[in-house]
Amino acid sequence: MSYQELAPERLLSLGTGAPEVAERAWHVRWDATPAPESLVTAVLPPVLDFHTSGSTGPSRHWQRSRAAAWEEAGMLAGFVRQDQPGAVVAFAPPVHVYGALATLLLPARLGVPVWYRPGYIGALPDTGQRRVVIVATPWIFSLLRRNMAWVRSFERVTVLYSSAMLPADAGLFLQEAGPGRASLVELLGSTETGGIATRRWSSGEPPAWTLFPDVTYAPERAGTGQDGAGPADGPAVPLVIRSPRLASRPGEPAPPEWHTGDLVEPLDERSFRLLGRVGRLVKVNGQRINLDEAEHALRARLDCADLALVPVHDPMIGEHVDLYVVPRPGAGTADADPSAARAVLGARPRKVHVVPGLNRSAMGKLQQPPTEPTDSEVAT
Repeated sequence: MSYQELAPERLLSLGTGAPEVAERAWHVRWDATPAPESLVTAVLPPVLDFHTSGSTGPSRHWQRSRAAAWEEAGMLAGFVRQDQPGAVVAFAPPVHVYGALATLLLPARLGVPVWYRPGYIGALPDTGQRRVVIVATPWIFSLLRRNMAWVRSFERVTVLYSSAMLPADAGLFLQEAGPGRASLVELLGSTETGGIATRRWSSGEPPAWTLFPDVTYAPERAGTGQDGAGPADGPAVPLVIRSPRLASRPGEPAPPEWHTGDLVEPLDERSFRLLGRVGRLVKVNGQRINLDEAEHALRARLDCADLALVPVHDPMIGEHVDLYVVPRPGAGTADADPSAARAVLGARPRKVHVVPGLNRSAMGKLQQPPTEPTDSEVAT
């Protein structure tokens, strides 16, 4: 794969959605660029436009100020600077907030060269550096595992990740690379909020989340989650935050606070345990299930190309779950054995749908779940 070298001013002037920026491989020498902040201020518009993925409803238009984006990119640089990276290798499309911050602006903040690759196929770059930051999307972990010789050519690899729940390949990648070489910096946020919280780990159980430096819990907002319980009937409150970086709708002021849709267990004024998304916590036969965690566990049990657990309402028993399975090429419906789902969920899914594919965004989020057509359904 050839990485076209772009001048920083050319990259910024094209816009985040331009095919030359989002769909082609490129390389930018921020290490040879004096006064990057002045260049960003001169070239980027004062207001940046983004759209939500449409995974939980219609896509919506949101705006963030250039100053807030530059400030947040500085925070991201602070999260990875301790590893002394000499380059960034990015895979997150700049058309999304995360990609705009981490692929476009983070390298400028660090003052290091960046290589961007939009697809799974092609050569990984020769950065000439011993320490790198990898701006990852969900599929990148399997790519890194396929290219461990490239990974092991580095003294230090810091993977920056902000998207759907971590795939199983993430933990396997850390094990194979080794804690002395690789670490993972996770970001929790959204188009509407920007970054909310972060955590860093390299082995074992992931730690609690810590709020970004300029984010606080909204006061007097402690409440209860669905049915007043978390996934294991523990304490659960909605995560409602205040931040100077909240996005705004066109022509409207930014809201004073934002209900994230997450349920958390606060540990202190700055940290929390994430219990799950409202709408991704369901109670089946009296047992509360975090569907994101269940999907994570199920991927290790089912040999398939993709899968998704979708909450549904059954008129007879109330809340339930449907499982969508995409078989690997040449495989049959036998690989969609519902007994694996039962072992993870503690109950059989209402239905198992075998489908040719699932519609996911570039960041791995499931778009509106498929209902028709299905190839077949497996009896449960």
